[in-house]
Amino acid sequence: MLILEKITKKIGARVLFENVSVSFNSRQRYGLTGPNGAGKSTLMKIMMGIDDPTSGNVTLPKKVGFLKQDLSEFEECLIRDVVIMGNNRLWKTRVEQDKLYESEIDDKAGMRLAELEEIVAEEDGYTAESDAEVLLEGMGIIPEFYEAPMKALPVDMQFRVLLCQALFGNPEALLLDEPTNHLDLEAIRWLETFLKGFDGTLIVISHDRHFLNSVCTSIADIDYETIVIYPGNYDDMVVAKSDVRLRVDQENKNKEKKAAQLKEFVAKFGAGTRASQVQSRLKELEKLQPQELKKSNIMRPYICFQNPERNSGQIPYKLKKVSKSYDDNHVIKNFSYEVNRGDKIGIIGNNGMGKTTLLKLIAGVEKPTEGEILLGHQTLFGYFPQLHEEVMDKGPNPTILDFLRTQKEGVHEQEIRSALGKLLFPGDDAFKGVAKLSGGETARVILAGLILNTHNTLILDEPNNHLDLESVSALSTGLANFPGTVIFASHDRDLIDKVATRIISIEKDGIHKFDGPLEEYLKSREQTV
Repeated sequence: MLILEKITKKIGARVLFENVSVSFNSRQRYGLTGPNGAGKSTLMKIMMGIDDPTSGNVTLPKKVGFLKQDLSEFEECLIRDVVIMGNNRLWKTRVEQDKLYESEIDDKAGMRLAELEEIVAEEDGYTAESDAEVLLEGMGIIPEFYEAPMKALPVDMQFRVLLCQALFGNPEALLLDEPTNHLDLEAIRWLETFLKGFDGTLIVISHDRHFLNSVCTSIADIDYETIVIYPGNYDDMVVAKSDVRLRVDQENKNKEKKAAQLKEFVAKFGAGTRASQVQSRLKELEKLQPQELKKSNIMRPYICFQNPERNSGQIPYKLKKVSKSYDDNHVIKNFSYEVNRGDKIGIIGNNGMGKTTLLKLIAGVEKPTEGEILLGHQTLFGYFPQLHEEVMDKGPNPTILDFLRTQKEGVHEQEIRSALGKLLFPGDDAFKGVAKLSGGETARVILAGLILNTHNTLILDEPNNHLDLESVSALSTGLANFPGTVIFASHDRDLIDKVATRIISIEKDGIHKFDGPLEEYLKSREQTV
């Protein structure tokens, strides 16, 4: 069990949460939710002892696994060792054993080694290597790298190793901040299965709605300067939270109506002979105070892409025997495909298989090694890259307003401010420097640039990265309702489920094309395996 006792956290004059007491129970899996800036990561850092609360106490079980974010600490360490470091007691014991074996073994050292062997046995140290390898395999890391240093892996795979570290050693509690970042669909599904079998207390932050719905048994929602526990998954919480708010609002309206009737009676008969009835009504009035509701910190963006100024031709894109290689690395091989006007195409596949490369080819950012990509009649496209700096130049010191002026010729400031308001940038936020924006803010600014235009085709590479759940939901609605063509890559199953009507899956055995939504594609693949 993990216990928060009267926790308050203030940042300057702003209160994130106040006097919060919550118990997170064993064998329960909690999703920690709230919009960007609500304090989710701050609360998790408080639970991990990385940050201090303004006041209050945290009680943790003895063994806690948490997802670290600093790769530099481990770049020279062997990958399998990094995983085993997740059990701090076992790792310290092994380090001490190695030092003792390097020196002369006297009676004292022998006694200590015997004590250390007992600790190794208690911590299942004799199976540590094989246990670590099971986790690494599940995360898609091949055996050839197990004894390589961390820096030998790409950055996204290094984060997977740190996730394995958090899961290692049978912790009593797991604290995971955005564990699905850097994971492909296959790894996310493996992690879902692993966590559903976890026997301790899980607290997880994620912007992946499907993941939260699949894994969580409860939701701990940060809102109204407190934390409210809702039973069920994320969708259950949204319904329950809306119902509570609507019920209280309705009760307040009924109280106000009743109070008005009582006041009318008092005003009419207050000076008359019905004094006892008037006093009764006054006492009843005192009991009819509306329930005070703190203002919710949830702010929902509105993402609505403009109708195209003119439609594209029936076939916006045609790919004819397209191949793309980088030296000896053949990423795309002999791929042909026709995109029809109005298609919503979701591109899926493991990291490194070529999703970004394919989108860059379609967007004209890169040229194919072989074959050709034909742009259809009147195809006007907007592009959202996975690496935001590809479209957002952050120097010399441009503001959000400066950047968006470059996104549409002759755009009026009123149009820009309207788009920014929909993406939760009010008033003077337009003058924020783009160099100081967070990942989520940068993503919303790029989306604002797409909203300003009247493209008939949208090409998006992992647009949900860095966005909170409310923003991803708004993006899903915006893309699903867009009357033009959408081609996008994502690992977010909820986004793909809601938007994609066709699937391109880049896999080890080639590129698979499927006319239908994601769930139908996955079922068809299971039947053929």
